Amino acid sequence: MAYFIGKAASNKKARDIKILNVKGLSEIADYFVICSGTSTIQVKAIADEIEEKMAESGYVINHKEGYNSGKWILLDYGTVIAHIFHEEDREFYDLERLWIDAEAISI
Repeated sequence: MAYFIGKAASNKKARDIKILNVKGLSEIADYFVICSGTSTIQVKAIADEIEEKMAESGYVINHKEGYNSGKWILLDYGTVIAHIFHEEDREFYDLERLWIDAEAISI
């Protein structure tokens, strides 16, 4: 599922797509998919593409947060959570540093 989300994000030219294996480090998910866009419009387009492709494949979203602002959108699919950031916000929150012990998986 994480690879599928990463592929959907790449369809909308998401930047610096990373998958972090947080299994054993987090109780909320097994994987984080982190990516960014250069504008709020692109961030929303990436989130829309992920939602559309996931729904077409039968995956149901558990929770969505941050869509209206378009700065940091969180899409919760249970074992996988997608974080779609505006570039500046991604640098500020630096989830990769917060989850430094997580295994990074190439897509």
